[in-house]
Amino acid sequence: MNDALDPVTLAVLRGRLEQVADEMDATLYRSAFNPIIAEAHDACHGLYDAVSGDTLVQGKSGLPVFVGAMAFAVRMTAAAAAPRGGMVDGDIWISNDAYDGGTHANDFKLVRPFFRSGKLYCYMASAAHWHDVGGAVPGNYNPAATECWQEAVQIPPVRIVRGGELDADVLAILRANTRLPESLWGDLNGQLAALELGTKRLHGLLDEYGDARVLQAMGELRSRALKLMRAHIASLPDGRYSFEDLLDNDGITSEPLTIALDMTVAGERLLLDFSRSSPQCAGPVNISRATAVAACYVALKHLFPDVPANAGVLDAVDFEIPDRLVISAERPRPMGGYTETILRMIDVIFSAAAQADPARAVAQAYGTINALSIAGHRSDAGREGQRWVMFSFFGGGHGGHSGGDGLSHGNAPISTATIPPLEILEAAYPVRFTEWSLRADSGGDGQFRGGLGAVYEIELLEKDAEVFVFGERGSSPPKGIAGGGAGALNVFRYENEGAWHVPPMVSKMRGIRLARGERVRLETPGGGGWGDAAERRPEQRAQDRAMGYVSVEPAKKKDQQ
Repeated sequence: MNDALDPVTLAVLRGRLEQVADEMDATLYRSAFNPIIAEAHDACHGLYDAVSGDTLVQGKSGLPVFVGAMAFAVRMTAAAAAPRGGMVDGDIWISNDAYDGGTHANDFKLVRPFFRSGKLYCYMASAAHWHDVGGAVPGNYNPAATECWQEAVQIPPVRIVRGGELDADVLAILRANTRLPESLWGDLNGQLAALELGTKRLHGLLDEYGDARVLQAMGELRSRALKLMRAHIASLPDGRYSFEDLLDNDGITSEPLTIALDMTVAGERLLLDFSRSSPQCAGPVNISRATAVAACYVALKHLFPDVPANAGVLDAVDFEIPDRLVISAERPRPMGGYTETILRMIDVIFSAAAQADPARAVAQAYGTINALSIAGHRSDAGREGQRWVMFSFFGGGHGGHSGGDGLSHGNAPISTATIPPLEILEAAYPVRFTEWSLRADSGGDGQFRGGLGAVYEIELLEKDAEVFVFGERGSSPPKGIAGGGAGALNVFRYENEGAWHVPPMVSKMRGIRLARGERVRLETPGGGGWGDAAERRPEQRAQDRAMGYVSVEPAKKKDQQ
């Protein structure tokens, strides 16, 4: 078809394509057994190019970092299928490969080839964080892992559905490698149902508008994303902008690790050079190159939010990521804590971009999901010995920006995932939240203040349990930009026999034993401030004090930058 698409038709098709992905998201959220998917929405769906595997369309509520990484997972799966008969209509492939496919082993990716008239038209893909997939630590965030097998079962791309029929042998392997087989069964079925619905919706759209016209719209949306990216990049002053930041440690040794960026703007092209970052490490803060590129995709979408969410976002961007860095690690280096490292990548991109255009950039957000697992066995009548695993992540403050103060108690900027409600967690597990509040004085000062972090205190209601925490920002706080101050440090504490303790690694620890009535406490960072604090209006400072956001005059606070 050579006829140009008129703007109205293109807008309609963009909305209809996004709706296909949105409905897949909604289907999984409503049917998953795992609260991290059902409540926190730690999942995503998208459409991917039949030849390149590149992102064509993503849903508006799915995790953006998944959508970026899924392009690598689709290519990996197609390559694995090629010597085994290739992609066949009616088959669905599954894997949790974190190296070629990105993210970490909890994130199971399902790839379904979509055929029209016997020809591969595109791929549909689903990614979701399963609750527990084996390994040494319930919930799988093992801060002491030194190889991938200590984190989770490793599943390469295999068929989970053959000719429309679920493969009972593969399912048996999956169910045998989890502490929570019923949760796994429910989440898998939710993903399969989402892909089935997406297939029906896309067939309906193609029947209505025609295969060629919809494919033309996908190509045009990518072209427009590229044009917008070029325009945004060209609006920045040419030059080289550098920034580096630290991870607390790798969970094995107490040495910090560096994430360093040299960003070069040259006309309509952008170079992101991470060559000065630390080498791959022993502990689980490594990520793969696929995950690193996906993190850059997310950061650029934050900086340029009007650009359509597809592979065109990266078509004007070049990467320099040498092998065997902490952001390009190789098998079998552990990658379970990938969230902490990609948050630091987003931080350095924001801070480097602020040097080019402070008005466009946002100060650093809180920079850690504080992955927390509490696990044990039931002792109450009727459920004696039953395994339970509570896994959750937590919020913090976002950075100030040229338009105002940062968001308090927000979600991590890698995602649209929501913090699970305490009512859901208390209903599902034997815990009680004794505090869930905003953390005063945690946002960085500035003309526009950083958002506040939060305080979470959790009491164990069972006889005993084991606790695992995987966090960051315990040693290096979120930075402000354009003269703004830093947010507060992350603080984790746990109670044993009436005394409070902190982990030797500050933000990471496994094997904490709790008895009934003992508590763990998280005090999460606030975001960095934006602009000179002297420019903050007196009425804003008065409101900060009245609301309890600030309890100490800024001039009396120790500068953390």
